[in-house]
Amino acid sequence: MFTKTLAPLLLAAALATPALAQAPAATAFQAPNPLRVAAEAAYPPFSELGTDGKLKGFDIDIALAVCERLKTRCEFVQTEFDAMIPALRAKKFDIIVASMSITPERQKVVDFSDKYYNTPARVVAKADAPFDGTPAGLAGKKLGVQRTTIHDRYATAMFKGAQIVRYGKQDEIFLDLIAGRLDATLADSVALEQGFLKTPPGKGFAFKGPVYNDPTFFGVGAGIAMRKGDTALRTAVNAALAGIRADGTYKKLNDKYFSFDVYGAEPAKDVAKDPAKK
Repeated sequence: MFTKTLAPLLLAAALATPALAQAPAATAFQAPNPLRVAAEAAYPPFSELGTDGKLKGFDIDIALAVCERLKTRCEFVQTEFDAMIPALRAKKFDIIVASMSITPERQKVVDFSDKYYNTPARVVAKADAPFDGTPAGLAGKKLGVQRTTIHDRYATAMFKGAQIVRYGKQDEIFLDLIAGRLDATLADSVALEQGFLKTPPGKGFAFKGPVYNDPTFFGVGAGIAMRKGDTALRTAVNAALAGIRADGTYKKLNDKYFSFDVYGAEPAKDVAKDPAKK
């Protein structure tokens, strides 16, 4: 009985073997060429336009290094920050490299690579301003933020006594801060320091109050965003990021722009909660 049952099975397996042997091997991932990259041009030192009219900055160099690893060419699509996620989902470009923080809210609509840097937020105001950078200190004051950013979300939730004024670009905020139309701004600490405080227009301004990096609002760092379900691209981008950190490329780019390790640690959950609420 056993022999009669087994024979047909062995015959079926033998007949199937040639077909299996002829199955094509899995092909390696090929990145789009060019890889269309959304970037902002008003967020120094991460992204800005040089005197030659070309994009430059840490975000731009990270994108170029990733493209080199993926053996493809970056094609930058200059886009305002608040339009990036809708345009990505509409397939206007393939990835976003624009200091976009990895937050649970954004992860509902896009996928992210691993982080490529992590820096906290701070408040900047006139150095001699008679208030600090806490929610209590900014009550009744005009606080400028870039629209749809983590800083916008945090200010809306935590600085309830302040008048939140939203802008499309951070450099527009700096102009109104200088002109006295704003009392303060909340933004990335590095962008504030290198893009404003260390420049001639930033003379007379200073950081006010504590560091803000509550991961509920600020996430775990900036990542490269891509459409939901682009799993192969995400895997390849993560491998590229790991590669440039391992071979020293990341450190060279870091040292080109910063005097400290911008990669940063994961934020502590008990840091930079509302200072007015112990």
